[in-house]
Amino acid sequence: MDRRNFLRTVGAATAAAAVAETGLGASPVKKDKKTEVKKETGLKVRFLGTGAADWKGPDERGEHRRLSSVLLDDRILIDFTPTDADMLPEGCKPECIFYTHSHGDHYNPEALLKLGVPKAHLGKTWINRAWKNFSDASAKTGLPVPEIVPLSIGETTVCGDICITALPANHAIDDTEQALIYLIEKGPVRVIYATDTGGIMGVAARIAGIDPHRRPGNPIHGLIMEATMGMGDKGDEDFRLFTHSSVNTVHRTVKMLLARKRLLLGEGQSVYLTHMARTLHPTQAELDATLPSPLKAAYDGLEVVFNV
Repeated sequence: MDRRNFLRTVGAATAAAAVAETGLGASPVKKDKKTEVKKETGLKVRFLGTGAADWKGPDERGEHRRLSSVLLDDRILIDFTPTDADMLPEGCKPECIFYTHSHGDHYNPEALLKLGVPKAHLGKTWINRAWKNFSDASAKTGLPVPEIVPLSIGETTVCGDICITALPANHAIDDTEQALIYLIEKGPVRVIYATDTGGIMGVAARIAGIDPHRRPGNPIHGLIMEATMGMGDKGDEDFRLFTHSSVNTVHRTVKMLLARKRLLLGEGQSVYLTHMARTLHPTQAELDATLPSPLKAAYDGLEVVFNV
């Protein structure tokens, strides 16, 4: 499809979605009919990378985090850069990717083309820029441009037995792009993946059903949240406050959600921190020893299964 026809198709799809919307979270559901429905229970999440943008290889302590990315049930990516490629399971062929935003530590069109992912979902506010980026990468590599699917806030995409809903993130990119976080649902299991974002916005909480102002709610069973900024009071004084979260931010959020029964953790289940800055965090061992329960620092290659 050439660019003119692509933009015409995107415009028609966006207009149809706008007409169908009757309120927050009421956008039409998109179905990927080519995705095979799996029968396994529980949502498997593999952390391909858990670092923020300042990880440029091993630090002075010999520790290393790749840039933040996760793989759902070995077939759906959220964000991907070249740093994450070696963390994919052997023989893994992801069916699609959901991008949170266009910053280079989350988004790399050339890396996706080389991986051969056929479909990319991303916020409709930067769809034209994404088309150009992928077209340029295609011209450079000789590889085909994937199908690019624009997402609206509150819109749910069905990929086999997994439903992914786009939620607004509190993250600064430019004056036009709206970053996204995602609600991931597999059967009764509901997990929020929240990076990059300064806390969880009220609109996002309401769409996901975890805002205690609204009754009845719809609890989540897992939370993966960025903690770019460090621990303690120093983290809350960081200049990134308007666009990123600290460990304290995540901890306060979790305590409230648990108290209001908007977060229901299974036995032994943790809340996982990701997108941790090299310059603002201690070692993995120190994080493991000092993080307050139920917080746990994810690490590259960690696999977690979320259940009800």
